[in-house]
Amino acid sequence: MRVCVIGTGYVGLVTGVCLSHIGHDVICVDNNEEKVKLMKSGQSPIFEPGLSELMTACIQEGRIEFTTDLAKGVEHGEILFIAVGTPPLPTGESDTRYVEAVARGIGAHLNSGYKVIVNKSTVPIGSGDWVRMIVMDGVLERQVATAGGGVAVAEPDVAFDVVSNPEFLREGCAVYDTFNPDRIVLGSNSSRAISMMKDLYAPIVARQFAEDKSGPTVPVVVTDLSSAEMVKYAANAFLATKISFINEVANICDRVGADVTQVAKGIGLDSRIGSKFLQAGIGWGGSCFPKDVAALVHTADDYGYEAQLLKAAVSVNDRQRLIAVEKLQQVLKILKGKTVGLLGLTFKPDTDDMRDAPALTIIEHLARLGTKVKAYDPLVSQTGMRHGLSNVIVETDPERLADGCDALVLVTDWSQFKTLDYAKMASLMNSPILIDGRNYLDQEAIEKAGFRYVGIGR
Repeated sequence: MRVCVIGTGYVGLVTGVCLSHIGHDVICVDNNEEKVKLMKSGQSPIFEPGLSELMTACIQEGRIEFTTDLAKGVEHGEILFIAVGTPPLPTGESDTRYVEAVARGIGAHLNSGYKVIVNKSTVPIGSGDWVRMIVMDGVLERQVATAGGGVAVAEPDVAFDVVSNPEFLREGCAVYDTFNPDRIVLGSNSSRAISMMKDLYAPIVARQFAEDKSGPTVPVVVTDLSSAEMVKYAANAFLATKISFINEVANICDRVGADVTQVAKGIGLDSRIGSKFLQAGIGWGGSCFPKDVAALVHTADDYGYEAQLLKAAVSVNDRQRLIAVEKLQQVLKILKGKTVGLLGLTFKPDTDDMRDAPALTIIEHLARLGTKVKAYDPLVSQTGMRHGLSNVIVETDPERLADGCDALVLVTDWSQFKTLDYAKMASLMNSPILIDGRNYLDQEAIEKAGFRYVGIGR
């Protein structure tokens, strides 16, 4: 099938490359000329395991193309994905300016063939009908401009339907998640559009590209537009709440002498609860959970309902980010004049994404308390990308990080951190203290290396 993906961020680029890999003819459109030039050369502008290799192969096979020409993409695609960013506004609602601009641009270039316009961006509930309206506005504006002022304009001769197809990709696992989804959600009242979307995803539904090709077919959930949009918000809000719940339990465990890792194992074996997202630590961040929870709370407020549970989940998470600072104060007492090293900066491993990373909050508070902050991150240190970081010295290796530190804090659970030479690092420190902000390391091994180990809720 002929596919156009508009927007080449984490979602758009992964979607375009993976659809190309399974056999579709894809054009990816972005208005950033430098970014398009980079992608044309076979380089990915984002770090995502496995993505660069797939992208290079698809370019060589002639199944994917990158351009700044929206008209070319719209003309090419039977299915048009809108995958631009919807960053949060200060009020918590999503900024839909980019979605609006793309929808209007699609309308300005629609031809007489039937198109399926897919909302892949996380958009406010009810955006499907709004996107249809904006596309039609773009069509009419084009016709008025073509006909000239004062000339009657005929009914637009275009045929399209809007589908909501939310993504559930985890950064660092996005390629894997595309080929091994738990479900595919399609929201539309058009049977024709749903049929085309099912054809598009048929190889993935049949698990032809899955890690385990013998598994059952992927469930396809067909809903109305608003329900599909709500599925995305509800899924992320639930996972964020689950993390905040186990962090709340961890804080109680700290006070009563229980071990939250054992508690999480005990409750996770209950099939009604499940073990995933029960890892206590310093809270959630990134581009999805904070934005989506805030947007759902804002939507509830718009309709006269106070989402108290979701607000509490956010409040717990805000407080949890300071747990690492509290632990440091407990073991070091006065932090002014001390040096603290952070193991990890990104909000999660296997990504270079620093958006709303807990590390930023920790750095800010430690700096305010007069602490010298150093950090080592396997990706940020390697690439030299500063991500606007201030009040922190980014070191090039873990031993440089440890040298002269009064304590270390594990912030991101990178797999590399399990195999560091902790004995060597301990010998370089003023006081070998390690705050494990993710309960990720082997306490016995860390203590054997000479550290005083402090976990969360342990």
